[in-house]
Amino acid sequence: MFDNLDAVLLARIQFAFTVSFHFIFPSFSIGLASYLAVLEGLWLKTGKSVYLDLFKYWLKIFAVVFAMGVVSGIVMSYQFGTNWSVFSVKTGPVLGPLMAYEVLTAFFLEAGFLGVMLFGMSKVGRKLHFVATCMVALGTFISATWILSVNSWMQTPTGFAINAAGQFVPAGSWLDIIFNPSFPYRLAHTLIASYLTTSLVVGAVGAWHLLKDRTNPYARKMFSMAMWMAAIVAPIQIFSGDLHGLNTLEHQPAKVMAMEGHYESHPDGAPLILFGIPNSAEKRVDYAIEIPKASSFILKHDPNAPLAGLDTIPDDREPPVAIVFWSFRVMVGLGFAMLGLGLISLLARARRSLYDWPLLHRLAILMGPSGFVAVIAGWITTEVGRQPYTVYGHLLTGQSHSPLAAPAVAASLIAFVIVYFAVFGAGVWYLLKLMGHTPRAHETEPPQIPIRSAGITPASALDGAPRPAE
Repeated sequence: MFDNLDAVLLARIQFAFTVSFHFIFPSFSIGLASYLAVLEGLWLKTGKSVYLDLFKYWLKIFAVVFAMGVVSGIVMSYQFGTNWSVFSVKTGPVLGPLMAYEVLTAFFLEAGFLGVMLFGMSKVGRKLHFVATCMVALGTFISATWILSVNSWMQTPTGFAINAAGQFVPAGSWLDIIFNPSFPYRLAHTLIASYLTTSLVVGAVGAWHLLKDRTNPYARKMFSMAMWMAAIVAPIQIFSGDLHGLNTLEHQPAKVMAMEGHYESHPDGAPLILFGIPNSAEKRVDYAIEIPKASSFILKHDPNAPLAGLDTIPDDREPPVAIVFWSFRVMVGLGFAMLGLGLISLLARARRSLYDWPLLHRLAILMGPSGFVAVIAGWITTEVGRQPYTVYGHLLTGQSHSPLAAPAVAASLIAFVIVYFAVFGAGVWYLLKLMGHTPRAHETEPPQIPIRSAGITPASALDGAPRPAE
């Protein structure tokens, strides 16, 4: 049934599917861990119970999101062996240690303090519990740092040599590998995206409850904090994205050519194509709506600066233009929509109607999932724009796969789709149910639970009579 399909294409679709599902959860948990640290810190500083109640409200959501992120991430690791074994063999001497460092420095840190964060509020001091919360937030940051270093090295590989077996091996300092040319820009852009994604979710939840009760102090507080975050961080993210784009132009020009839809070189200034339909067969963008010389102005800060096009790249080295072209526009469009929401919230503050403007609240709810869509669109732009390479300029995707049979890959892909939508669909439904629960004052202490599991706590006999001394 699947014998005529391309096994490598199926493997790529499988990895794209699983990584897209996975990326939803870290992009939320990274920002949410920091938000929890802020809430607990404000509670310790001010003593206001509203911060503690919000901390407990979002802590339950964080626990579910964190667990789903871990589970979905494990599946991806196995695919390196099942579908991409040649890639693993060739890049293992470089990427293997980096992945191991992520586990040793980040995952252990998160897992070690997560238990204290979730269950230790009544068992350790307030300051120690706050330290645990901060360590979990730090762990998510460190984890993202290592993973993005790995991905950035695949985009802009440095500090390596290729041995006689065709493997990438370190050459010189590991710092050249870790801090490769695109790493600082990708790290900043991704982390800011995570914080912005979280603020939009928090804002949407706050707006939802404000529509039901404008006087709810917890909804008012979380909505206000989220809108401040959106107003401040959205323009920073746009600036970060511009710097990241300039770095990409320097090191991966073909990706930028695909993003811009520049099939042809422009020696006297390139136009900015706002919309159109890429036509790779004819090497043009049909029905293009463009601004003359604006692309050169954005990328070179000179409207007359020349920009090379895909006509300078061999056809078999071009990335899939249509996918990159549209995913980039989805990401940028949503980024400016987030900026617009932040600006509208500032207007509402100036008018003293932040909690009394239903239109703003509905817009915030509409924008709630936009962060997830934007980060996935950005990830597609990054990964598809790197094609046809797994290690840019050195290792082709067609040279990286395992000896694959199309029916086997297709069967596992179908299984992944069914299981993921069932399991993670139920998880997302549960998260939405938690978010739909109205924030309110909680117990100051969690219910008492046995500290000792068995064997040393005296207990009365079943008949109620005292136990005899032994």
